[in-house]
Amino acid sequence: MPLFRRLPKRGFSNFNFAKRCEVVNVSQLERFDDGAEVGLEQLSDAGLVDSLGSKVKILGNGELTKKLQVTAHKFSKTAEEKILASGGTAKVI
Repeated sequence: MPLFRRLPKRGFSNFNFAKRCEVVNVSQLERFDDGAEVGLEQLSDAGLVDSLGSKVKILGNGELTKKLQVTAHKFSKTAEEKILASGGTAKVI
């Protein structure tokens, strides 16, 4: 008998209730103009987010040199620090 039939089955993961976020790195925010307000609509128009209904998390990969007002559902600590260090604001929806 094969090994996968001999081992007991454990647990169940229902992926319908999984909370998934679309990821945008700080380096991808460089394409916006200095002093711009970056929200879900602007991220969707730029092609960084698939749909307006999805949740967005900003991660801290890369560098940010522009002063931006970023609005998203979640921020990593490094992303929030980099946005604030460049003179911008990070607002959680």
